[in-house]
Amino acid sequence: MIKIANAPCSWGALEFDLEEKSEEIGFERVLDEIRETGYIGTELGDWGYMPTNPNLLHTEIDKRGLELLGAFVPVALADSNAHGKGVETALRVAELMYSAGYENAFIVLADDNGSVPERTQHAGRITPEMGLSETQWKTYAGGAERVARAVKDQYGLRTVFHHHCAGYVETPEELDRLMALTDPELLGLCLDMGHYAFGGGDPVQALQKHSNRIWHVHFKDFDPEAARGSREANGDYFDALKRGVFCELGKGAVNFQAVVDLLNDKGYFGWIVVEQDILPGMGDPKACARANRDFIKTLGL
Repeated sequence: MIKIANAPCSWGALEFDLEEKSEEIGFERVLDEIRETGYIGTELGDWGYMPTNPNLLHTEIDKRGLELLGAFVPVALADSNAHGKGVETALRVAELMYSAGYENAFIVLADDNGSVPERTQHAGRITPEMGLSETQWKTYAGGAERVARAVKDQYGLRTVFHHHCAGYVETPEELDRLMALTDPELLGLCLDMGHYAFGGGDPVQALQKHSNRIWHVHFKDFDPEAARGSREANGDYFDALKRGVFCELGKGAVNFQAVVDLLNDKGYFGWIVVEQDILPGMGDPKACARANRDFIKTLGL
């Protein structure tokens, strides 16, 4: 049975160090509104956003009838000097989720997105010249596997890689390369529909190509008009976010009915997490969450 969750990023609680952080909505309200809008699970959000005491974390999640299913962990994987700290960070998060009783939760590993100026500036319009060298690819893949192995060995949790705009694995070609360089038994894939579309790909094709690696799914829509407006203004990734490049589900370019049909055909029984990434203070997150849940119901879920 496919289960539907949401995440704090849909309320503007993002991993980036932004001026708007002061406008973040508290986790208690986010969890309340996730439950009130019809979802049954949540991701953790940035470290420290929710309680870091496992007992308190379990109490907050459980008293709302929710389940904690994963946590986003950014690591600068192209830099071998960052791998050790990345492992420490992932283990800290894994320990929290494991100790709180969520032994089936995922580490959602990603690049340290938004930290490389060229990639951030050209999100959604990456060219091969902006990519990794052969040596960097080996470093990147090795770092991802090192994190996944440490988490699995110490806590038995699985790790999925989240491709992401404004990071080094954004385009379909870059994702294909990382999947080819990593152990399919060790590192799964979190397929994010919106990021894949913004990065120049068709999520339906990605689902067909990588179905055996997809252990976790993010539902995010992509508005080509917002992307075009940002591109014409020479805007960066955050400019695109402000323009609503990740719009409400069903209002963008992603063919979610085809995605759901394929997930059902492939026998996917994991989580779908709705993520409508916004910056703090943007819009009405609760209304969007309800609209997104209502849209998913039209898909039979």
